[in-house]
Amino acid sequence: MNDKNLSPNPSPGSFYVENLGCAKNQVDAEVMIASLKREGWTYSRENPEEADLIIVNTCGFIKSAQKEAVDTLLGAKKEYPGKKVVAAGCLAQRWAEELPGLIPELDGVFGNRAPHRVRETVEDVMAGEKPVFTPDGVDKGEDRRDFFGFDRSVFVKIADGCNHNCRYCAIPLIKGGLKSRPVEDVVKEVDALLEQGIFEMNFVAQDLAAYGLDRGEKHGSGLINLLKTILDKSRSNDNFWIRLLYLHPDDFPHDLLDLMAEDSRILPYLDIPFQHASVPVLRKMGRAGTAESYLDLIAGIRGKLPDAVVRSTFLVGHPGEGRREFRELLKFQEKAQLDWLGVFDWSREEGTAAAKDKSALAARISAPSARKRKSLIESRQQPITESRLDKWIGRKMDVLVEEPVEGEDLALGRLVIHAPEVDGSVVLHVKDARTGDVFPSLIDGRTGIDLQAEPLGTEAGASR
Repeated sequence: MNDKNLSPNPSPGSFYVENLGCAKNQVDAEVMIASLKREGWTYSRENPEEADLIIVNTCGFIKSAQKEAVDTLLGAKKEYPGKKVVAAGCLAQRWAEELPGLIPELDGVFGNRAPHRVRETVEDVMAGEKPVFTPDGVDKGEDRRDFFGFDRSVFVKIADGCNHNCRYCAIPLIKGGLKSRPVEDVVKEVDALLEQGIFEMNFVAQDLAAYGLDRGEKHGSGLINLLKTILDKSRSNDNFWIRLLYLHPDDFPHDLLDLMAEDSRILPYLDIPFQHASVPVLRKMGRAGTAESYLDLIAGIRGKLPDAVVRSTFLVGHPGEGRREFRELLKFQEKAQLDWLGVFDWSREEGTAAAKDKSALAARISAPSARKRKSLIESRQQPITESRLDKWIGRKMDVLVEEPVEGEDLALGRLVIHAPEVDGSVVLHVKDARTGDVFPSLIDGRTGIDLQAEPLGTEAGASR
């Protein structure tokens, strides 16, 4: 592709985006939408039938996601035979050279490392070419105004790529090394989002604490300095939340807890993927922690922030995990008393160090056994999460409404303790609520992992 000789007067068309995968992928899709709209393209938000072009923003992290991506691409070509279809995102980056042969019907392939440059691929596709374009770059933070969630809660990606060497993980193969966005770009984007009335900004990266390492900052200090800049600049505005998602446990920046204690706009919610607790398994994963160091980290967080919420993920069935190692993980789960937990079974990913370790692979447990272990951990987590939720009953808290229940005086929402899409909900007994409203409320009960709440007034409005 000749990315220098771009048409100065493109002929805009219409496009639709089907997004798959994680929150970071969602941001990339929203950046693509903003970039194309800025160039005059029409965004068909709901109906691919009305679009000239369908962009499928794929995930390629694990095998199940890869299958979903391929099925979605094939489905788009079959269901909409007259439309141009472009594969974008992680699978497109990872299989850039293979995809055109695997799916000859594809009209173009666009990688995931510079989503703001999607225009170049789209123009070539509409001109009848079949480009394969995987440019490098740092997301410039387009002025996003179309969101896949609702328009008072958004994800903000402050960095991409990863310098950690987890042996099971394909992210460095897909995303490359760490690339932090410039502070001024992130601050400018946050300012624009606040001007739009955004209430909740969920900061995401492969490891938030690594932000700025590629720009000469010390581990953790880049993130803390960025947050301080944003908070200082918005000193007169206390009507927003910043939630921090994804912090690697082996390099957790403890100074961050001081900032969270000082300013309640940074929510006391921490997503820390421990993955395992058995030292032999952790070492085979390429991780440096231990059960004891992770328990100490959790205790330190809760000591500094008594209302802290800790979410984590476990990875079961990794090579090296025998019965003894799995029992160690169960013991850790019981001691850690995590607020929320996601569990995944290991997937052998081509190109990763774990996939190449023949001796470890020979000793790994079967896939059905891994799934049984996953189910066991999930069943043991349910009562832990329910017990952790009981502490909130009787508290006065803000409820962010996500979805009014049609035909009933109810709305589904979230609290500080709930990240988008992955945690439980709050059932708010309220009339005439709208998506994005914030109601000061009394938490007065629990059903399973969902809380019940009554508003403390008839009008929406954050309580602080």
